[in-house]
Amino acid sequence: MIKFDRGAIYGFAVGDALGVPYEFRRPGTFNCTDMIGYGTWSQEPGTWSDDTSMMLATIDSIKTNGGKINCLSIMQNFRKWYLEGAYAIDGNVFDIGGTVSSSLSRFDGKNPFCGIDDVRQNGNGSLMRILPLAFVDGVIDEDIRNVSKITHGHKLSADICVSYVHIAREIIEKGIFNFSYTTPVKSSGYVADTFNAVMYCLKETSNYKDCVLKAVNLGEDSDTVAGIAGGLAGLLYGFESIPKEWIERLRGKEIIESCLA
Repeated sequence: MIKFDRGAIYGFAVGDALGVPYEFRRPGTFNCTDMIGYGTWSQEPGTWSDDTSMMLATIDSIKTNGGKINCLSIMQNFRKWYLEGAYAIDGNVFDIGGTVSSSLSRFDGKNPFCGIDDVRQNGNGSLMRILPLAFVDGVIDEDIRNVSKITHGHKLSADICVSYVHIAREIIEKGIFNFSYTTPVKSSGYVADTFNAVMYCLKETSNYKDCVLKAVNLGEDSDTVAGIAGGLAGLLYGFESIPKEWIERLRGKEIIESCLA
């Protein structure tokens, strides 16, 4: 039976929820110190976004398929989220990237690989949902690339997804994070910027709380960067490292638990 790490999954969701109120804001114009609500998306405190929903949709597919990767099933779950609000708090899909939206709209019911192979389509929409693959036995790099190609067809997005999963696996197997970042650090929606910002937040902190707050305070794509960083930080430092008050305020825990059960 496949087991997804609770620290990683909750770490991701909490980071996402911390960043939601600050998305698109410029760094230096705010200071996030706690979990609040409203702001950019006018959501209640503790509300996570499309990032966590698509990650949970991926988890649910893997569990339904007996611990196997089935890209058609993953796409079908994404469509349930996109069209019906599955895996979303209150069924409310309030944030979705253009590349993801167009890819899900192109699905013909048969071919799940709807991401366009275009260098201009390298947002972070596949990176933000790829963490569950780190916990699946027998997954090879080509599997990771294929899961990326469901919405993001360019090699850059796929390769960065592979790197992220490898980093997560090293944490699982060795309990260490050993990766560097480059300067300057930007927290944009461009997948390379997002990955570099995540590496920066992990490298420059030594606990979960500081890592996700640093990620949020980079501004711009704050929920996605904090979610992706939080997934690795929760995995590295453990579920108990996530502040209890943030877990308590997190909405949608029943959705997470139903996917992890």
